[in-house]
Amino acid sequence: MDQAELAVRFDEARRHLRGVAFRMLGSADEADDAVQETWLRASRDGASGVVNLPGWLTTIISRICLDMLRARRRRSETLADMAELDLAANDDPEGEAVLADSVGLALLVVLDALGPDERVAFVLHDMFSVPFAEIAGIVGKTEVATKKLASRARARIDGTPALPPPDLDRQRAVVEAFLAASRAGDLDGLVSVLAPDVVRRSDARPDLRGARNVAEETRTNVARARFARLALVDGVAGILVAPNGRLAVAIRLTVDGDHVTEVDVVTDPARLAALDLGVLQG
Repeated sequence: MDQAELAVRFDEARRHLRGVAFRMLGSADEADDAVQETWLRASRDGASGVVNLPGWLTTIISRICLDMLRARRRRSETLADMAELDLAANDDPEGEAVLADSVGLALLVVLDALGPDERVAFVLHDMFSVPFAEIAGIVGKTEVATKKLASRARARIDGTPALPPPDLDRQRAVVEAFLAASRAGDLDGLVSVLAPDVVRRSDARPDLRGARNVAEETRTNVARARFARLALVDGVAGILVAPNGRLAVAIRLTVDGDHVTEVDVVTDPARLAALDLGVLQG
């Protein structure tokens, strides 16, 4: 295969490769960098004798992403760095949000909490059906160990619900109503879903009490609300705010009947890291 044909075939695979990289890295910019590096390596090495070009390119980009994830871990990127993200820092925040939604923003947040090898194993196997034998060669482990990596990742992503399904569904409906009103800046809608004596607690601010007060404050955060998605937070329905797929705020809501009685806004890095987060299924 000459360079011209390789370039054509690479362009055909570009969307797939970017999808793999984005799920592994959680950043559109880093995914684009990984795709570019994949092309440089592929064009340098040549594809002579390659039978399955998409699989070969997937292997290359997976190794690049794994190196990037390991480097990120070595740099000890903390949740403090994530909490300070400027919501407008991305050149294309709307495009990033659309891309995150295509994967599931809550899933990206939970993936970000996994170790590099776990994340790569889960993404390749569960999202792209790559056989474990091939993934083992990428992460440098046995096939059995690679299966265990993916299994651990799957358990983290699923989380552990603290409520039986019917109760969790009822709680979820209330949290969804709270989030919808928050996104719309709907003061009356917020007041209606909040208990009259609701308490808002926060790492950064004094406690706030009363439905009207909490609703008015919540309405000032419409910009953040567009980055917010439902998730499992400590086993119950909650909200994650994750600009560019990086966790900045977690909101734990206590629900009694049809109303929210407590709003706990978590921004402290240590508290964020201690939360048990999962994808809210359904």
